Amino acid sequence: MSGHGIIRLPAEWEPQSAVQLTWPHAKSDWAGTLHDVEPCFDAIAVAISRFEPVIIACPNPEHVKARLERAGAEMERVRLYQAETNDTWARDHGPITVVRDGSLMLLDFAFNGWGGKFPAELDDSLTTALFAKKAFGDIAMESVPVVLEGGSIESDGHGTILTTASCLLNENRNGKTTESEAEFVLREHLGATRVLWLNHGHLDGDDTDGHIDTLARLCDKNTIAYVACDRWRDKHYRALNEMEEELKAMRTAKGAPYALVPLPWPRACYDSGKQRLPATYANFLIINGAVLVPTYDEPADAEALETIGACFPGREAIGIDCRPLIVQHGSLHCVTMQLPAGVVV
Repeated sequence: MSGHGIIRLPAEWEPQSAVQLTWPHAKSDWAGTLHDVEPCFDAIAVAISRFEPVIIACPNPEHVKARLERAGAEMERVRLYQAETNDTWARDHGPITVVRDGSLMLLDFAFNGWGGKFPAELDDSLTTALFAKKAFGDIAMESVPVVLEGGSIESDGHGTILTTASCLLNENRNGKTTESEAEFVLREHLGATRVLWLNHGHLDGDDTDGHIDTLARLCDKNTIAYVACDRWRDKHYRALNEMEEELKAMRTAKGAPYALVPLPWPRACYDSGKQRLPATYANFLIINGAVLVPTYDEPADAEALETIGACFPGREAIGIDCRPLIVQHGSLHCVTMQLPAGVVV
């Protein structure tokens, strides 16, 4: 129990009411690649709409509506809201939903563009703007004056939070922060009873300082899927193998080792400036009835779909070509935020 009562952060695999997207536009960093990235967002929205509603924040709803009608989305499940935004990374500026004393509560944490790397004023205020438009129904919302991004935490729905020290303890988020101070925030606001810290692992081209959703993901309360690098000449080999050893040492709430599922390592991807891009299969999205898996038009895609699909029996594994997303250093999970059942009706 925290000072706010009994709190629980639902796991992503629990029933959902909707997924939020924030659409790319010409006044964002996507201006030069809209012709590539909008079809990717089309595909994500179409896939989600097969299974549940999708809430879309965008400057021009009519433009997005026309695109999704052409793409074949289930339009009765598409909910468009006009809003001005900086960028598209809903995972990090979207609301984090908890259950507090039996009732759902939206938490609007501060978002500072991953430590001031990018403009974020509009995205930081987006949850408040959508709340005012009743995008989240009648659920209560609380603003939390602490920087915390959804991509930096994984929850098993039973009090365990998996995270990385490189992000949560980075001074560019909340100033100098100790592990115990960060755990206090996770306990007070998210109901964490255990925090599992990773101190190793990174992806070149990642702007987030090591978000957990690019590296290791809880698939159920006993299973973790993680990025594994088996290419010893790759510069990631040592750090990711050190991360693997950390994962092997972790224990479930009942004291057993986690079942660890290594994910394939995609070939190195580069942008036009020869900067390496953070292609990762760990950035999948779990929704009602399906798991959406980022793909990168390479041989390892098939193995990734099979491996991740096997982690979620009863769900359809659907590949989404995310090559346009990694150009801006994120992938599929990064542009989405799920809302648990009961938020949107």
